[in-house]
Amino acid sequence: MIGQKIKDVFSDMAVLKSPQHSEEFSRLSLPSYMRDWLLMKFSDFDGVPNFDSIYAYIKTYIPNRDEFEQFKYRLVSGESVRFLARIRVSVDVASGKTLFELPDFGGKKNGACGTIASEVVAEWTNALLGDYENWGVVELSRAVDESGKNRSKGEIRMTDYSPFCPYVVDLETYCENRREFTTEEWIDALLLSIDYNPSGYASTRQKLYVLQRLLPFVEPRVNLMELAPQGTGKSYVYQKISKRGWLVGGSGTISRAALLYDNKENRGGLITLFDFVAFDEIQSLKFKDPDDIQTALKHYMEYGSVDGFGSKTIATAGIVVLGNVAAEQFDVNVNMVKNINPMFRHPEVLDRIHGIIPGWEIPRLRTDLIANDWGLNVEYFGEILHLLRDENHYSAILNEALIIPESSDGRDTTAIKRLCSGLLKLLFPHARSKDDIDPCEFVEYCLNPALEMRKAVKNQMRILKPGEFDTSANRDVPKIEYRY
Repeated sequence: MIGQKIKDVFSDMAVLKSPQHSEEFSRLSLPSYMRDWLLMKFSDFDGVPNFDSIYAYIKTYIPNRDEFEQFKYRLVSGESVRFLARIRVSVDVASGKTLFELPDFGGKKNGACGTIASEVVAEWTNALLGDYENWGVVELSRAVDESGKNRSKGEIRMTDYSPFCPYVVDLETYCENRREFTTEEWIDALLLSIDYNPSGYASTRQKLYVLQRLLPFVEPRVNLMELAPQGTGKSYVYQKISKRGWLVGGSGTISRAALLYDNKENRGGLITLFDFVAFDEIQSLKFKDPDDIQTALKHYMEYGSVDGFGSKTIATAGIVVLGNVAAEQFDVNVNMVKNINPMFRHPEVLDRIHGIIPGWEIPRLRTDLIANDWGLNVEYFGEILHLLRDENHYSAILNEALIIPESSDGRDTTAIKRLCSGLLKLLFPHARSKDDIDPCEFVEYCLNPALEMRKAVKNQMRILKPGEFDTSANRDVPKIEYRY
């Protein structure tokens, strides 16, 4: 039983998952990483949760948006309030203050914002300022003007804070624990950790297609496109599994300032704040000043930098494009991108997509595809994936393992190496040299999938620009091979 093995090997980092648990927490609108933390906190040794205790904790410490008005009234009345919240922190150089806002309660627009006491910032500098967002238990009170000039004027002040980090994330232990699993077992363990039931899939290939969605979590600046029918769970992975990614919904309009760089505020956009930015339902998403965004996005996808007024910002976020396609388009040899937003079907942008995930090969999400066994706690797993992004020795393994023809196209080579590196980190995190991986497994699980994903992009390029990307023009995917 793979679930029991996960529990035995990873001990306190394992949590019992089930469709019933997922349904309960979906109703509460809590992300998966919060769900798993609560399950660990209020479950017995056998993983059975005490939902009465969970509901009581949520009622006490995790208020909903409507309840924040009651909190504000209590603050005005002179009380302090304490609860668990998602926090965004920034430093205002002009005033010298450290500011916070609570996005789940409406942020600045709803008055869910204020200043952080200097002693709190001093104690928790890394936790508060290390990431764009974090979770923590906050204590708020209302600070009034004690000078007597305007005692009716006040602001919300964070007077205490403790980070939501109930355990130490040890990457080395995680990598060593991988040695306890066969590759097939590890694939199933990864699926359980992102809330999917491995036994519900018909083949290992289907499982690998699902896991390809995790590539931007572990590999910097990897750009993906997934085209699939509705209901295959495309958006779930990018929205619920990690707090370090951002999903842009298909019903809105996005600007250059929000996505890339805000010249008025002189600060980077979403791609500078997260590990990836995913565009959902790309066929209906709208862009403000699309030509301007397309030009800047092409530059970013190629070079990893964004130009602002008088500044250059370096970022490592991957770009993920998610689109729905009809059944007659389930073929990489037909035009699969004709109905998506023109922003991403432009050949020069499409060429900067490293690989296409064949989402049409992934079954619709059914109850039997929801995890129903022990798996890794999602909060822990998400942080592990984030840490793997900065591990550089996997590049040395690739250089050791791959034979790349000298005539290979530069973008193709970059794409294949990034995809291959991401798969290597996901499936063989314990590897320190190519000798740690069976050659047949490396080819089957890393190299061949990377080549297949890039070839899908090249097929679309040939359809859009048949003369330039015809195989006879030496523009096929390079014949990269394993060095035996």
